[in-house]
Amino acid sequence: MTRNVTYSALVLRVRPAGESNREAFFLTAESGIIKATVFGGPKSKLRSYVSPFHQGTLWVYHDTVKDFMKTTDFDVTQWRPGLRELYERSMAAAAVADTITATHAGGGQWAAALDHAGRTLDALDSADAPMALRVFYHFLWNWIDLIGEKPSLRGCSLCGSPFDGAVLYAPVEGAFLCPSCGEGHHGLPLGTGARKWLAAVENLPPAALNRWLLDTGSLAQARSVIMTLMAGLLGRKLESWNW
Repeated sequence: MTRNVTYSALVLRVRPAGESNREAFFLTAESGIIKATVFGGPKSKLRSYVSPFHQGTLWVYHDTVKDFMKTTDFDVTQWRPGLRELYERSMAAAAVADTITATHAGGGQWAAALDHAGRTLDALDSADAPMALRVFYHFLWNWIDLIGEKPSLRGCSLCGSPFDGAVLYAPVEGAFLCPSCGEGHHGLPLGTGARKWLAAVENLPPAALNRWLLDTGSLAQARSVIMTLMAGLLGRKLESWNW
């Protein structure tokens, strides 16, 4: 049995498949991550369209008997050429794609995953180097929320008291603790600035991150907490995060 399927898709990565073909991995709103072969040599228009971080409407021919998928057309609506113009943009985009793949596209909320990834890449497309870092950390923080593993920043998970100043992230408990409850716990400090930034950007579009200024120390604290959380969820730290 064969069928033609249409997807809303984002190209995550592409790799060679034989002498002239390529395998493309897409994040789709309908089926999560799919793999489809792209036929054609270097001069193929379809091959140039199916490039990392391009997004649009994808047409795939699916042979369900052989479990084989072939890309038949791709109408690109977002090209994002700026991602290739700055090292930090390119590295952040690659790290976004790796994170999506490693977490299996967010565990089922594929439409929301595609929306969040698309808005992140749009913001990265014109970000300067410092902002590219913030956009990436914003992506990870909200990706943790997407997969349902983000601890609450509203108050201490042990005593329930609302946060006012600095807090502690305790990896063993997977929670934020107030200073009193945090005594005797091993964890990562999160100052007032970093805590307020994380709370503020939970519902803030990545393109609007320039509304919230953050000093270098606070950004480093936020990064440590986010990376520790993500590494704990995956059981490892992705190499693409190190840039």
